[in-house]
Amino acid sequence: MKIAYFDCFAGISGDMILGALVDAGLELEVLQGELSKLRLEGFRLEAKKVKRCAITGTKVEVVIEHPQHSHRHLSHILEVIQGSSLSPQVQADCQTIFTRLAEAEAKIHGTSVEHVHFHEVGALDSIVDIVGSAIGLRHLGLGKIFSSPLHLGSGFVMAEHGKLPVPAPATAELVKEVPTYSTEVAGELTTPTGAAIITTLASQFGSMPFMKIQSVGYGAGSKEFPSLPNLLRLMVGEVDGDLEEDTITILESNIDDMNPQFFETLWERLFQAGALDVYLTPIFMKKSRPAIKLTVLSPPEKMNDCNRILFEETTTFGVRISQAMRKKLFREIREVETRYGQVRIKVGKMGDRMTDLCPEYEDCKALAKALNLSVREVYREAQRAAYQQLGT
Repeated sequence: MKIAYFDCFAGISGDMILGALVDAGLELEVLQGELSKLRLEGFRLEAKKVKRCAITGTKVEVVIEHPQHSHRHLSHILEVIQGSSLSPQVQADCQTIFTRLAEAEAKIHGTSVEHVHFHEVGALDSIVDIVGSAIGLRHLGLGKIFSSPLHLGSGFVMAEHGKLPVPAPATAELVKEVPTYSTEVAGELTTPTGAAIITTLASQFGSMPFMKIQSVGYGAGSKEFPSLPNLLRLMVGEVDGDLEEDTITILESNIDDMNPQFFETLWERLFQAGALDVYLTPIFMKKSRPAIKLTVLSPPEKMNDCNRILFEETTTFGVRISQAMRKKLFREIREVETRYGQVRIKVGKMGDRMTDLCPEYEDCKALAKALNLSVREVYREAQRAAYQQLGT
């Protein structure tokens, strides 16, 4: 499977995405040709090689032939997209990105999505950035898009509404639940447009997945920073298409002085917070003290919540944190009809080949209780029905 990884060490913006795509091999003429399907006039694309801290990248400019200040509503932008001859996938991506932008602006300004005036985002160059990014990423034939944590920047930025703190309010709204960070670099590194594109299209944020890199592109931003190259790095490559991959966070702590009854509440809170799994391992610590190693598997974005719960609900004074890459079967949930009722089945696949059929335990438990049967009997019947109806 072909994937892309965005390395956002200097943030991300719409023009940087376009530059990275072109630098990675997307032909500018192809991009311009697809953008013409919007039936919007008065712009053209220009690309040039530039250097940022001695690294060469591509700067893509949207040149407006007759610049004018324009405010657009979401409905107008969606009409332009829906009235174009762009592919249905590109249209769907663009509509989602613009809708999320409108929702963020509406929340910030205390109004409705219908009444939001797009300012910078409604300008022609921003429309081209968003639609062009969606076009380019689809043109690459990617199965998935991954991203590093987003570098936001610091200080203030001048916008339509005056001086705004970095990250801009719309950016801050869009990057909720996404790993972010800020350093001493003064300036807006992640823009609302860049945040809307990457948080809509990327399926995971974290370390670069195991991949065989085929091409690398650098998209240049407009500013120069002395402390880092103002570039967005895009890596395109292949991963094993028969299995899914993701990155998880592992939290561990050795505990030898806690009432074991407290683990019940700990379990409940961790799973409610989004933990993938929680387990205990008997160990011996120094001076031959028997103890428990508590291990929590968590999505990276839920790490802080799980970590806080460990300090609140256990006697630990410290938690070890690491990351690990997982390879997984592709999964889907199907339903089968048994003589006892419907049961959901978790289907595991390696590529297109079905490798495992696992009845949902809670469904079997509910049916067993309602019909006064053993869970084992219902489970066996569900498994039999699954192999009969879904095949192997």
